[in-house]
Amino acid sequence: MLRLLLGLGALQKAVSSEAASKTLQATSLQKMRAVIQRVSRAHVSVGEEVVGKIGPGLLVLLGVAKADTQADADYLANKILGLRIFEDQDGKMNLSLAKTHGAVLAVSQFTLYGDVRKGRRPSFDQAAPPQMANELYEYLVRKIREAGITCETGRFQAMMQVELVNDGPVTILLDSNRTF
Repeated sequence: MLRLLLGLGALQKAVSSEAASKTLQATSLQKMRAVIQRVSRAHVSVGEEVVGKIGPGLLVLLGVAKADTQADADYLANKILGLRIFEDQDGKMNLSLAKTHGAVLAVSQFTLYGDVRKGRRPSFDQAAPPQMANELYEYLVRKIREAGITCETGRFQAMMQVELVNDGPVTILLDSNRTF
């Protein structure tokens, strides 16, 4: 009888642990994401019009989720500003944007929340509604600018063409849930 009770206790812990793991996985899908690329130059166009253009710096593709808040944008802005992914005089990744006088090109990209785990057509259920996503995108851009970094942008909800020269190549994935 005691073995049976201990066995049930272990089973409950395992089920509880599995549920916690699934909750954590679901939560990680619901936080702000960014793909950061170190570039020698980049620009974004809408039709024939170039709406944002930078020289050396970072191209930031930003995805905003339903559960995101300004705290998520603050975390990513600070992380982006502090990333030491530019080479120093010894060729080591040791310098940040501020140290290199680099710029940011921030482009909103809801497709970072494209979920293709079921089927072949992406589901964007975790992406924030447009108004909320735009507010948080603009907030993040404002935070970068307030730090004294030039920050160019794309045009929210427009069909854009992004051209870049990835320097390195260096590409970093970030999310405000710190999954990667």
